[in-house]
Amino acid sequence: MSTAAPADTSPPADLAALARGGRINFLGFCVRLAARLPFLFIAGRIYGAEALGRFAYAILIVEFAAQLATLGLKRGLAQQLANTEKEHVCVAWDGLLVAAIGSAIAMGILMVFPQAMFPNSELTGLEWLLPITIIALAWSDIMLAALAYRHDVTSTVRARAIVEPITISAAAFAWSYISLRDGLIISYVLSMVAALIASVVPFMRSYGVARGWRPYPRTLWKMARRNVPVAAADAVEWGSRRIDIAVLGLFFAPKVVGIYYVAQNVASLPAKLKTSFDPILGPVIARNLKDGDKAAVAKQVRQVGFWVIGAQLGVALALAIPGEAVMGLVGPAFVAGTAALAFLLGAEVVAAMAAVSEAALIYVARHRNMLISIAMLALEGGLAVALILGMRAFDLPVMFQATGPAVALMLALAFAAVAKSRLLRGILGARVNGWRWPLVWAAAAGTVVGWLATFLPEWAELVFGIPGILIAFGAVLWTKGFKAEDRELFRMKKADIEELQELEIPAPGTTGDVVR
Repeated sequence: MSTAAPADTSPPADLAALARGGRINFLGFCVRLAARLPFLFIAGRIYGAEALGRFAYAILIVEFAAQLATLGLKRGLAQQLANTEKEHVCVAWDGLLVAAIGSAIAMGILMVFPQAMFPNSELTGLEWLLPITIIALAWSDIMLAALAYRHDVTSTVRARAIVEPITISAAAFAWSYISLRDGLIISYVLSMVAALIASVVPFMRSYGVARGWRPYPRTLWKMARRNVPVAAADAVEWGSRRIDIAVLGLFFAPKVVGIYYVAQNVASLPAKLKTSFDPILGPVIARNLKDGDKAAVAKQVRQVGFWVIGAQLGVALALAIPGEAVMGLVGPAFVAGTAALAFLLGAEVVAAMAAVSEAALIYVARHRNMLISIAMLALEGGLAVALILGMRAFDLPVMFQATGPAVALMLALAFAAVAKSRLLRGILGARVNGWRWPLVWAAAAGTVVGWLATFLPEWAELVFGIPGILIAFGAVLWTKGFKAEDRELFRMKKADIEELQELEIPAPGTTGDVVR
């Protein structure tokens, strides 16, 4: 008499791939956090808020130009590769050529009109070098997207979470002995070039040179035209995190912009948790849509949405409750940006569902997604200006006025989250919202621990308070909110450990040196 085979309890392949990519990139996020904070400390303590504000506005313009130069291929390349009979190496090189043309145009414009990057200050140093980073940013993004299609997320972690932040921190410190005026700009240029090199090496190993490849203008034009909605969505998504800086630059002195920039950078750290899944979520969705499996796409969006909301909410609480101590690390002058930090962290939590929904919408409703994104950007800009003028009419303190753009961002992202998740739900015919009520209980536990930590000295609030908030939040969420498939995110496999060892990051439960 035969016995029944044991049930297969292994997770679906797509879920395992998402979890594995999220694990590797989450650890990369932790490394990026550890490497990025020294840059903010160096910039705030050595260069000062005014120099940081000048730098922030210039980077805003350059990164916007780089976003346009990629023509949406940072995310659209996965669909190009999934739906072509052409050799993938040729498609990847087509994308690089399109980005090179777009970058050359953008570089030329900014080199001829550098005042666009520095509208409120004189050009007396090496500012003309900054546009060089446009092609470095664009090419690096496309190469890493091509590698992610082949499930190589290690290269993204290495380039973006290790090479880039460590280079900018080290260069900023070293250049402070040469020139405080040009140090931040030079360090940024060097970090982008280093990240490009870290992207080129694995790209050439995986794809190599396209032998026999010939660019066809009609094919390139078709690629560029097809990706216009994705490019617009990318530009709007990026702009939603930068329009606040642009508005502040119009209404306030560079010092205020510099303080807000630090708050924005700290608050953007939870947003990196969402992008941890981007390199692997896009290809998984593209393949399931090609197979017509809408239910699988909805499940993946719902699953990743819960992971991202949970992670962002926990980190947001850990950074917001001891906010004064966090901002004070950069310098005493930056404590004034604590209120802005709280609103910006709230905005990142609200944005989680919109961001994850968009990962699927760019494939199934790119034009409607673009329209929602444009409406969100217009709403954010209008609210930011209205709030600043309204608070100015009541003669409120300057830094209180400077929270206006952060409040506007939070409200605009809430609109986008509702609109995009409802649109995707209608298209897929299944629920896509990743919200679960145990998140409320986890947040309550973290808040209580954080409130108790505020009675400690500032150094103890940071050393014990932040880990305490995360532990309390995570413990409640693990016991009350996690299901079996959620725990897949934390199951470290042998392949994961091998990839981490390549990055010189010790895996949990193993021994090893820290990242060098």
